[in-house]
Amino acid sequence: MCAATAGYRGRRVEVLDHAPKAAAKIRISGGGKCNFTNLTVRPDHYLCGNPHFVKSALARYQPQDFIDLVDRHGLVYETRELGKLFCQNRAGDLIQILRTECDWAGVEFHLNTRVEQVEALDESHQPLRFRVVTNYEVIECESLVVATGGLSFPKLKASGFGYRLAEQFGLAVIEKRPGLVPLVFDGKLRDFCAAMAGVSLDVTIRNQDDTQSFSEALLFTHQGISGPGVLQISNYWRPGEAIRVNLLPDIDVVEALLKLKQENAGLKKWLNGFWPKKFTQAWLEKYPLSEPLAELPDERLRQYAEQLTAWTLYPSDTAGYDKAEVTLGGIDTNAISSKTLEVKTTPGLYFIGEVLDVTGQLGGYNFQWAWASGFAAGQSA
Repeated sequence: MCAATAGYRGRRVEVLDHAPKAAAKIRISGGGKCNFTNLTVRPDHYLCGNPHFVKSALARYQPQDFIDLVDRHGLVYETRELGKLFCQNRAGDLIQILRTECDWAGVEFHLNTRVEQVEALDESHQPLRFRVVTNYEVIECESLVVATGGLSFPKLKASGFGYRLAEQFGLAVIEKRPGLVPLVFDGKLRDFCAAMAGVSLDVTIRNQDDTQSFSEALLFTHQGISGPGVLQISNYWRPGEAIRVNLLPDIDVVEALLKLKQENAGLKKWLNGFWPKKFTQAWLEKYPLSEPLAELPDERLRQYAEQLTAWTLYPSDTAGYDKAEVTLGGIDTNAISSKTLEVKTTPGLYFIGEVLDVTGQLGGYNFQWAWASGFAAGQSA
């Protein structure tokens, strides 16, 4: 995005990528169909040490701008729940569009190219400011844009190169950790999840201090829990903290249980109306409630409703960068211009995308940040 935008301004642009194929993360994202933006994008969809930082770039390049771009190329896409837009066929179609834009803008690509050294040039080289030494050549340039992403998906050649480069130029890097990532458990809870692996439930999931909640699916895995709701809450979870799961959202569970008691109806049959029978069976074995309900005091039913609507879990860890969709933390944005993405203390040096301390929620927000930050830097670099 940045390369094409700068190229259309008449800039001579070279893209250096140490991977054998360009845009590998796009190719595998969204199950191979790439959730490339969202119909509604707001600054509060992002985590950043400075919550105002994302506002300028997001305002100047909005979801409709990217939709207009892919429409011009005839991309077939579909709208899914919560405003998510996906390629209808395959993510490779989107990569082809971006490559075509770069071709039209005169951008040169150098794949399998490893950057070995970057140094700032002194004033005698003006207007050139940087020397980049690769395993093939030495390039001197006026503007250097770093779009190296985070640590997620190391199998796709993800690395910490961008962070090291930032530190080389004196920039602070905020603590990094896996984001949008499954959560794992130890002990009996891990065994419970393993037995339920593949079972999915629609839930509302909250962080420990109730500042964030998401109503999306939870999926049990052999190590713990995943699914959209879990990936979302993982961004707001820290080791040692609890998460709380409402297994029956949108239902007044206390009222429902009291009604079951009044009607002398069975709990198992009622739960089967909302859950897969396999999960109902496992739940009642783990958290039994003696029947008939008519013989239980109302207070006991209220306690059980709490168990169902605020199931408190303590994950032992995340599933790590191998399974994480993004990297939380990154280069401190206080050192970066929110309008141009240029380093305030180093003219001509830019950092864009995920390498910065900007992380979007699940749903196309991270790609929209990539497009918007790339466009902002491309207009200036």
